[in-house]
Amino acid sequence: MKSQKAKRQFVICIRNEDCEDLELRKIYQVLPDEPSSKSGCIRVIDESGEDYLYPADYFVPVELPQAVAKVFSKVS
Repeated sequence: MKSQKAKRQFVICIRNEDCEDLELRKIYQVLPDEPSSKSGCIRVIDESGEDYLYPADYFVPVELPQAVAKVFSKVS
């Protein structure tokens, strides 16, 4: 059986209180982190280039066309 690649997930930042490494209205790639999602956080690659946990309500999920998602993944 073929293994399927995990679908890349992206979000747009809608809040950034006390988070210098987040820009409003910017698209960020989400990294899987199930334990954190259960506590209301998501892991994203922020402006520092590193992945960190942020409150999930700082973001809104977005669906990007596959070609666009691929480009965003390479840039991150």
